[in-house]
Amino acid sequence: MAKKEISSVFKIQAPGGTATPAPPIGPALGANGVNPGQFITQFNAATAHLKGKPVGCVITVYKDRSFEFEVKSPPAAVMIKDAAGIPKGSGVPNKDKVGKLTQDQLRSIAEEKAKELTGHSVEAMMRTIAGTARSMGVEVV
Repeated sequence: MAKKEISSVFKIQAPGGTATPAPPIGPALGANGVNPGQFITQFNAATAHLKGKPVGCVITVYKDRSFEFEVKSPPAAVMIKDAAGIPKGSGVPNKDKVGKLTQDQLRSIAEEKAKELTGHSVEAMMRTIAGTARSMGVEVV
């Protein structure tokens, strides 16, 4: 079978399981030749388990207007906020601490994001996630 010729590849970020074709998602899809209604139904079915968490998605559009998409995991900051139980990060992270993460929570976040992080070991990925947490004002204990 011959490979399809790729027309474009682009990224979007949308709420998992609850995306709508309203702006900004619909116009971005339409501008790249993707049927927004068709994409949204497939995307929501694939991300139903994420229940509104923002997730990244890489969409590959082919010359015949068909498409494929790859769903990424939620951003590390969103996962840290959920694990720490905080609504948002600190405005002054070096002075005001807004929450705490345990090593077990850090490990579970690192393992969930493992295929998207660049570390060679889980411990290296945990240090990456810990750095993100510190920059949000979340203490790692």
